[in-house]
Amino acid sequence: MNVLLAIVTGGLFGAGVFMLLRRNPFRLIVGLALLANAINLLIFTAAGLTRARPPLIPTGAEIPPENMADPLPQALILTAIVISFGLLAFTIVLFSRTFETLKVNDFAEMKERDE
Repeated sequence: MNVLLAIVTGGLFGAGVFMLLRRNPFRLIVGLALLANAINLLIFTAAGLTRARPPLIPTGAEIPPENMADPLPQALILTAIVISFGLLAFTIVLFSRTFETLKVNDFAEMKERDE
């Protein structure tokens, strides 16, 4: 399962970088979304896949049980989801405002209009 997730993560990274290198702002936004999902999968895979119990310590126990899921990667992924959502929202608003102002949907043409 780890090998499959590693392959999927690598594919998402590759597709995300490919989309980032395009001249269309829409493709750049899709590339950012793919990279955000790839980072989430990378954190998930690096933490290790365990089909364990939830990260809760039973009442009255002094130590956690042996087969307990690690809560740190879950917290990191939640944080990464929130940050990537904010970045995508900002990028969408930035490019929509740029399109309203310049009426151009290509980075090369945007650069020409800037000069």
